[in-house]
Amino acid sequence: MIAMLEARNYSMGTAARMGPGYLPYILGGILILLGLMISARSLWLGGEAIEPIVLRPLLLVTISVVAFTFMVGPLGLVLATLALVVISSLGGFEFRLREVFLLYVVLVALAVGLFVYILSVSFRVWPQW
Repeated sequence: MIAMLEARNYSMGTAARMGPGYLPYILGGILILLGLMISARSLWLGGEAIEPIVLRPLLLVTISVVAFTFMVGPLGLVLATLALVVISSLGGFEFRLREVFLLYVVLVALAVGLFVYILSVSFRVWPQW
């Protein structure tokens, strides 16, 4: 729907000479039709009940990514990755310290190796105190 509304601001053209608004408008319409067909079909067909959404993993993984974003500048890549792994692992229902530590070591090695040494991205590896 949003694609169709935004596409109105561009010239449509014709099927032979498409303008910049033609494809988003047509694809938006096709997606709306597919959504309506799937929704209507779900009203007539029976199936398994949908399980309720468990919010704890979703929230903690989101919080860990946001925390990493704010921590990577002042604390460096190593400590920000530690916060990312620990916070996101609390979202699971089983917390094994050994597995979390192994994940942390592998992620730090890959991140530092890839971003700092191979791609030469100017990430601070350690905090600058």
